[in-house]
Amino acid sequence: MKKTLIFAITILTIVSTSCKKGCTDDAANNFDSSVSKDDGTCEYAPKITLNGAKSIELSVGETYVEFGATAISKEGVYAEVTIDNSSVNTSATGVYEVVYSASFNGDQSIETRTVSVVVDQSTYIGDWDCSSDCGTTVFPVDGSRTIVAGAIDSQINIEGFFTILGGTVSANISGMDITIPTQTIPVTGGSIIVSGSGVLSNTGNSFTIDYTYDNTIPIIGGSGSCTATYSK
Repeated sequence: MKKTLIFAITILTIVSTSCKKGCTDDAANNFDSSVSKDDGTCEYAPKITLNGAKSIELSVGETYVEFGATAISKEGVYAEVTIDNSSVNTSATGVYEVVYSASFNGDQSIETRTVSVVVDQSTYIGDWDCSSDCGTTVFPVDGSRTIVAGAIDSQINIEGFFTILGGTVSANISGMDITIPTQTIPVTGGSIIVSGSGVLSNTGNSFTIDYTYDNTIPIIGGSGSCTATYSK
């Protein structure tokens, strides 16, 4: 009797399992790998398609333009897309995420776009005001200065580098890092050898450079180091 009961339970289990119905489409939200027969209850979230690239890059200070997205259900019905781009801050470097969401018949889907705000050559180009502890004779750099693009994307030129004496100094840039390789600037009565390094702020509107110099002009010349801050 006991063997018969066990056999009956086993047969019942096999029959129940083989007849289990549900959603068999693994693309559906409610896919069930344990069922053997689809009963037409599959649920599908709308597919979101981004307009434009999934990852975009902007220069700090550049305006973010929202490209938007579209969403369509499996049945071909368009769904409204809700966009949250509130985290994007183009006034500071960083990686930000835009979130797109859409729902249809209670099924929701989410897509994201990455916005990287970076420093590049264009960040440096323009007019800057310089203030320093460099003095007014041996290494006079205070005042208004103009930065222009260098020969390559990783180079900038600071024009009118010295107060009254003028001259142009070339700098190499790598993100927010600034390097001024040793160079000689000819000026009236002699020359000034200069080198230095510094860093740009993450907002892109100021940078500080520590200079080392050797001024060969008789009487007013000399060597030393000082710090200058440039701001927009």
